[in-house]
Amino acid sequence: MKKVLHKIMAFAMAFVVLFSTMSFTVNMHYCGDTLVETAIFHKAKGCGMEMEKPSTEGCSITKKNCCDDKQLAIEGQDELQLQVDKITFEQQVFLASFVYTYINLFEGLEKNVTAYEEYKPPLVIRRIYKIDETYLI
Repeated sequence: MKKVLHKIMAFAMAFVVLFSTMSFTVNMHYCGDTLVETAIFHKAKGCGMEMEKPSTEGCSITKKNCCDDKQLAIEGQDELQLQVDKITFEQQVFLASFVYTYINLFEGLEKNVTAYEEYKPPLVIRRIYKIDETYLI
């Protein structure tokens, strides 16, 4: 149960880090005051009522476009990058002592030698449990 809980928490923290550092844009297309389309990661297509430029150059009458495009940019944080070149003396001492103790943690495991690994068990000639049994008549 404890391993499952640790895996779930690690997975959740990975998603938190992923979504807190991810930045994306939301594009919205308004026609008047009405939201027509919303798009994430790409540009909104629109409603097809965009104004075209007039074909004559001498025409000075322009009509205001009723459509409007807005873009909402959501920036992720950039504070997760660690700078290794600015380590204080106390951090260096901690890292050195941690690595030294971790390497020496498993030092005595190879010296645990058992003497009975080289000996084979004896062959069973008689059934010992039959010899020690008593029968009540």
